[in-house]
Amino acid sequence: MSECLTPPRRTDPTGTGNAIGMVKLFRHYVPHAVLALGLLDLALLVVAAEAGWIYRAGQIGMVVEPIATRIPQLLSFALCVQLSMIAVGVYGTEALQSLRFAAARLMVAISLGIILLSLVYFLLPDFSLWRSNLFYAMMLSSALLIGMRVLMGRTLGGQVFKRRIVVLGAGPRAARIKALAQARGAGFAVAGYVGMHEGTAAIVEAVDRDAIPNLAAHVVRLNASEVVLALEERRNALPMQDLLRIRTTGVHVNEISTFLERETGRVDLDSVNPSWLIFSDGFSSGRRLSSIAKRLFDLCASLLLLVVTLPIIAIAAVAVKLESRGPAFFRQVRVGLYGQDFSIVKLRSMREGAEMPGEARWTEKNDPRITRVGRLIRKTRIDELPQLWTVLKGEMSFVGPRPERPQFVADLENRLRFYAERHMVKPGITGWAQINYPYGASIEDARRKLEYDLYYAKNYTPFLDLLILIQTARVILWPEGAR
Repeated sequence: MSECLTPPRRTDPTGTGNAIGMVKLFRHYVPHAVLALGLLDLALLVVAAEAGWIYRAGQIGMVVEPIATRIPQLLSFALCVQLSMIAVGVYGTEALQSLRFAAARLMVAISLGIILLSLVYFLLPDFSLWRSNLFYAMMLSSALLIGMRVLMGRTLGGQVFKRRIVVLGAGPRAARIKALAQARGAGFAVAGYVGMHEGTAAIVEAVDRDAIPNLAAHVVRLNASEVVLALEERRNALPMQDLLRIRTTGVHVNEISTFLERETGRVDLDSVNPSWLIFSDGFSSGRRLSSIAKRLFDLCASLLLLVVTLPIIAIAAVAVKLESRGPAFFRQVRVGLYGQDFSIVKLRSMREGAEMPGEARWTEKNDPRITRVGRLIRKTRIDELPQLWTVLKGEMSFVGPRPERPQFVADLENRLRFYAERHMVKPGITGWAQINYPYGASIEDARRKLEYDLYYAKNYTPFLDLLILIQTARVILWPEGAR
């Protein structure tokens, strides 16, 4: 076949092979599998609430009025339970792959949903269901949600919803994509690799470019929805004519940095370069309204939570004081917005004199400096509660990169590219790195957390803040990453 021939336009009668197989909500990608599952769950929750209502009405001989008369009650139940499901990780990779894991998280989510509903019903009595209705709805929703996952089996986490990609490149970068595709819960499958004359190949099954008469036609035959550039050296190596023809067939073309950002939820430091950060979508300047809304939320929420958690802080402070000598609270200098130093207040979780003056040490696993009370308040994040005062003052936010100590920052800025860029957003109590990566105390851990922090700084929206706040509940309930 001649290279000048026009490749056939790809056909996709099912409609599943779109550009990336994801829906972009407020700059954040949501896989089709997760979106489909969430919508199906929402419908099942409404069905469970309605069935519970009808069953209870039949028990007491009450006439069942049209469903339109109780829409607020049904939706309040469905939305509160689904919010709890998001919070505890029902839509995470493990839950899509393991029925046992999903069932356990569903039980916790439904229990949390009932607690949340109690608060909603207290504030909005007109939205409430009877306790008997609520009980039946809870039982029915448990059965429906678990039953639906049993019927679907591994479909949602299997090959059906995976996007097919073709990788241009056969070197170490292509090998990274291969490893990611083989990881549990990967949302894509590699349909083929094309060697682009990059020297020693790391992918033995790659087809040499010279053996493919028409690259665009080759991509279409593989039914790929995306081509990923994983070239080791792009200078004077980009096959522009090939890429143009591929793009005109309806197949999307992305470079590896953009692809990895979307698939992993972090900015990959191994592949990214300054020009990508400068010219890629993100770091929007149109954030004035979002920043105002964020500050108003921080003010109201921190003030309310300080009032509500004051007894918890007081009890924890007494416990800290009784177990070990020294003050219950301590101040520590951290690096904040634009690299400015500020002080945070925390409940003391280590013994007095754990560090020499001016010394800064990473917290280790099973760190002997941590007291018994300290270990408990760290796992439950109670030691962080006094930082609400710092949020109230405006030096921190609820959501943002965790502020580090100046000694660590000076070292990390010398060792890690783009580390200073994480200080372009206000630090927070919780953040994208905190909910996606366990507590770490090494340069490699700091590097991985930096990748998540850069993703947050680049893609910040109020929606992402809300998602982080909701999923922080999962970190508190299962604090395996706390030290």
